Amino acid sequence: MSWDSVYTLVKKIPRGRVATYGRIGKALKLPGGARAAGRAMAACPGGQGIPWHRVVGAGGRLLLRESRVSLQRKLLESEGLQVVEKRIEDFASREWLPSAMDRRVELKRKG
Repeated sequence: MSWDSVYTLVKKIPRGRVATYGRIGKALKLPGGARAAGRAMAACPGGQGIPWHRVVGAGGRLLLRESRVSLQRKLLESEGLQVVEKRIEDFASREWLPSAMDRRVELKRKG
């Protein structure tokens, strides 16, 4: 399965903002929703400018393995986000919601 639509949407997450696996899965109508988005991000190719670190779990939780979560935390903090106990501080104001326009463009590419 190609995850290109996921990566294209993730590239739209602005600096200093985050999106959840669930929001990405729902926006793209992925079968399996958040889990499918998680699989896509686990397979994310390096060196293609995909800001993988901006994708987090529900409520702003950092869900990666400990070896990766420290890098994710460092990258998020470099963008001005605060992480406390593996959770984005003030998550509600930092969450990015894909617009209807973003969803339509990505769904067209899938179809």
